[in-house]
Parts: sequence; structure tokens; C-alpha cells
Amino acid sequence: MTSFPMSAGSHQRLGANHDGGGVNFAVFSEHATKIELCLFSPDGKKETSRLALPERTGSIWHGYAEGLPVGCLYGYRAYGSYAPESGHRFNPNKLLTDPYTREYFGQWTDHPGTYGYDMASSGGDLSFDRSDSSPYVPKSVVPDPELFRGLTQGRHRRSCKDLIYEAHVRGLTQQHPLVPEELRGTYEGLATDPVLEHLQRLGAKAIELMPVHAFVDDSFLLERGLKNFWGYNSIGFFVAEPRYFGPNGLVGFRHMVDRFHDAGIEVILDVVYNHTAEGDH
Repeated sequence: MTSFPMSAGSHQRLGANHDGGGVNFAVFSEHATKIELCLFSPDGKKETSRLALPERTGSIWHGYAEGLPVGCLYGYRAYGSYAPESGHRFNPNKLLTDPYTREYFGQWTDHPGTYGYDMASSGGDLSFDRSDSSPYVPKSVVPDPELFRGLTQGRHRRSCKDLIYEAHVRGLTQQHPLVPEELRGTYEGLATDPVLEHLQRLGAKAIELMPVHAFVDDSFLLERGLKNFWGYNSIGFFVAEPRYFGPNGLVGFRHMVDRFHDAGIEVILDVVYNHTAEGDH
């Protein structure tokens, strides 16, 4: 494995943040005894480095890796107590995505190896699984800070009488005859003139998007050859769901938001924090 020098870095901003010379990593864990940063090859298949975050400030573990580029793929491994009866399930065999990442590389795979316990064990979810989960989970991506500079702003003030239009990215555009076919079902399709003009005719001051953060298809649906349409099965609250990407990928999400703001329409995200894809229930 390749080694990179790690300095203390800063705890003040969570996630992976590139400053032009390297990347500052910061992640919360109140009960961990060690957090390792794992770096991966560009195809996400090979773990190339495993580096312990060198500092802890309060419950924030952090470190700075000089020379790491934008677009680098990474994840974390957390060490600590494995005591399910006390609510602790630390298992460093399981690669964790950064809860503050803004982009995933790769897909979640429905596989027993993603669970911290051995699904075949008579001990059930009190058992401990030693298999490596990294082949079955996406990798977090160090974001390009330029992508998030100069973001447009909504109106910030909304009357209780304003019309809020709730919509599903795919549901509103997938069969819309006036949306270009290659953009149907995408963020970019949602921001096309036919959709914007429809909302303006209705007098909508805001659009509330049903879940657009990354989610996972339920196991019982996959077993039936189905997928989760609604998205209330969240896994990455700062990651735009890739299945709605159009030709421009993540940039298309920003383009959508900018287009709504330019049309005088705020964007509200439908977020349900107690609906999670973690676990098997």
C-alpha cells in the first residue's frame, strides 16, 4: 500500500475538503478508538492506502493529506467496541462512506458482506462478521470546490399563502412529451422550459422535491426484480441520487437549482431522517 504523510489538519469543517494543496478529512465519532482513512484506485476496486487519522478534537477525528487530488476515492474504517447490547457495533472490516460526502463512486450491492454481523450465524445480529465490505459499497469522492462556488440563492422569505409544488424528479418528467427524450427522468429534465413554464402558470413559488439524496433499493424489492421508486431509503444525505443524473452528471443538479432560482422558484428538499437504508429491516 502507498503511504501519504498525514498532519493534524482541522476539525472545523466535516467531510473531505480540498484546499489546493491537499485534503482535510474530518469525521465525527464519539466512541471510536481509532479511525482509518482508506484510499482507493481510480476504478474503486483496490485499496491503495490505509492511514490513521492522527488527531481528535472533542468527538471529531481529523487529518490532512498533502498532495491528494480532487476526485480521490476514499472511505473510513472505525475501530471500537463491538457490544450490540450497548448500541456499539464498531467493525473495521466494514468500509464506511463519509456521511458528509457529496458524491459516490460506484453502486451499493445487496450482499451479506455489507452487514457488521454474520447473517448465517445462529447468533443473529449479535454475531460478528469479519469479511471485507469494500467490494460491495460505493466510495466517497473528494469534491471539486469549484463546483460549489457562486451558488445562487433562493428568496429566503416565503408567505404561508405561497404555493409549494411537490414533485418527483422521474415521475414529473419521465413521460412528459415536451421534455427532450434524453432528459426525461433527470434533474436536467426537471429544469427544462416546459416544466418551469407550467410551474409559473400555476403560480408556484417553490418546488419540493421528493428524495433526491442517495438511497438504496430494498432487499425485498430486489428479490422481486423491482426498485424503490420513491427514495425514502436514504444512505447519503449530501449526495445527489445518481439514477437521476443526465448528460452532465452532478453538474446537472446544480444547473437544475440555478434554473429554478432564475425563474423565481425556491427548491425545498423532502428529507426524512428516520428513514434509513442502514440495517436489514
